[in-house]
Amino acid sequence: MFFELIATFAAGICAAGLALVAGHLSGGRLPRWSIPVAAGAAMLGYAVWSEYSWAGRTTAGLPEGVEVLVSVTETRPWKPWTYVVPQTTRIMALDRAGVQTNPDAPDVQLADLYFFARWTPPAKRPQLVNCTTTSRADLTEGALSDPAAAIWREVDASDPLIAALCAK
Repeated sequence: MFFELIATFAAGICAAGLALVAGHLSGGRLPRWSIPVAAGAAMLGYAVWSEYSWAGRTTAGLPEGVEVLVSVTETRPWKPWTYVVPQTTRIMALDRAGVQTNPDAPDVQLADLYFFARWTPPAKRPQLVNCTTTSRADLTEGALSDPAAAIWREVDASDPLIAALCAK
C-alpha cells in the first residue's frame, strides 16, 4: 500500500511537471490552474488504474498449477465509476497441482484454496472434498487423520470447488 501511495504521488508530480513544461513552451498561454488539475487527474487516473488492474496483476503472478475459481466484482457508492464497470475485489484460487488423495479414503481429496482480497494479505484454507456426496469440509487435525471426523457441508454441484475437482 505504501508503494502505491508513492506511485500515486509520483504520477501527480510528473503530470504537474509536464503541465509546467507545456505552459512554458506555449509562452504562458496555459492557465496556471492547469498544473494542479493535471496533477490531480494523473493521481486519480493512476489510482483507478491500480484498482482495476489489481486482479489481473495478482492472477498473473500466481504459480503454475494455481487456477482462479471465483472472481468477485463489486460496486461502491464512493467509487461511482464502478457502477459502469464493476471492480474485482476478491479472488478464490485452487492449487490444482497440490491436490492430494488418501488411499484409505479414495473418495476424499485434499485441496488448498487461496483467498486474495485487495489490501489484505492472502489466506490459505485447506479443504476436504468428497465428489461422491458433493460435500466439503475445512481441514482440522482430526479430519486429517480421519476424514469421517470432519464437519462436512453438503453443497450442490455448482459449487466452484466441487465443479473444479469433480468434473468428469
